[in-house]
Amino acid sequence: MSNFEIKTYRSGRTYNTPHFFILSKGLNSGKPMNQPCPNCFVIITTSEETRESLYYLCLSLKIGQYFSYYLKGSVIPFIFISDAKKVMQTALQNNQKQKWNIKVEKLKKNQCF
Repeated sequence: MSNFEIKTYRSGRTYNTPHFFILSKGLNSGKPMNQPCPNCFVIITTSEETRESLYYLCLSLKIGQYFSYYLKGSVIPFIFISDAKKVMQTALQNNQKQKWNIKVEKLKKNQCF
């Protein structure tokens, strides 16, 4: 499940493989999105299943405020791409696949935003 690549989003670029975006600036840094914005990272995966799993992993990490520890900047907080990748890889190492699939299904049912 750790087959992913994280890059800075550039306007006008298209992606043929499954992907999603996460905010990189502001207090909502780490929030996953389906549509890009100017201040975001793109996470590119190899399969749709991995994309969906990583999307909900980022959502749960954002809700749990795991990205906020790495925010830098005094006026507009931001997160480095290496810090975002580190948070995601640590979370992937700590989760067992079977338990994580159950959590993803619960998040899908209870997603309210």
